[in-house]
Amino acid sequence: MALPYRWQIRLDRLKRSFAGVFGSGGGEQQPRPKLCPACGSLVGISATKCHECGTNLTFSLAALTRKLSGITGLDAPVSTIFLGLNFFLFIIQLMFTMQAGQAGGLNILWRLDAISSYKLGAIYGPSVLIDHQFWRLITAMFLHGGLIHIGFNMMTLMQVGPTLEEVYGSPRFLFLYTFTGAIGFLFSSLRGHFSLGASGALLGVIGAILAITTKRGGAYMRQLRSRLISSLAFLFILGIWGGIGIDNWAHAGGLAAGFALGKIMADREPMNNTEKRRAQILGWLSALAIIASFVLMLLHFHDPIN
Repeated sequence: MALPYRWQIRLDRLKRSFAGVFGSGGGEQQPRPKLCPACGSLVGISATKCHECGTNLTFSLAALTRKLSGITGLDAPVSTIFLGLNFFLFIIQLMFTMQAGQAGGLNILWRLDAISSYKLGAIYGPSVLIDHQFWRLITAMFLHGGLIHIGFNMMTLMQVGPTLEEVYGSPRFLFLYTFTGAIGFLFSSLRGHFSLGASGALLGVIGAILAITTKRGGAYMRQLRSRLISSLAFLFILGIWGGIGIDNWAHAGGLAAGFALGKIMADREPMNNTEKRRAQILGWLSALAIIASFVLMLLHFHDPIN
């Protein structure tokens, strides 16, 4: 069965992204078509209103999102905001690390101050399971342990985030990213780990893409699935034997949650009003959970560390 035209665009872009990581791709990159975030119809690059469903295309791109999109080249608003939020919090972490006198030499490449990261919302098993600080399940996914850590994760977000955001629509992508990241850190907490980073949520995104490849046939889907599985196997082997602090439990939890959601959710944007309303509710609940988690982090910031 031939793939819909919109799917061909998305999957070709995803294939080019993976080719950029695992191989070399020649030629100039062509500007990609713009999709309506509500109905998924192709619209003009400069369009302000969808010709199919009438959605206002300027409202979803607020000033901050437009500026970040211009810098990163991403049109997906949630992916762009997450990219900016991660780098903003990394700067905050770096400032605290410098204040603690631990930012000298090459330290910032691999390790920022752990105490400051904990105060800013990093995961520690007993804090979640005993002190019931469940807000850490969300705040931790926006913090990173060093420059290489955030660089690799944000590169991955730029490659896979916009693709899945266009498949599911921004509200459902926001829910999937937040939910799978939290599930990943819940798995990590059960092991009593100190952990932080976006990789659990990113594995959730990849898990959802993997689920989509199992729901659709064709040689291209098999090729993409094989590439994803090979990359995941390498990541988990590196985490087991590499000795570089990779949290396999967070990765496994995020991947499993993303794969399950990918199997459950329709691999398209919401179509009717009921689906759109349900997606909006999931998106707003996820956004409120993120905001509430950071408010609770600020309220607990000066708590003594046992």
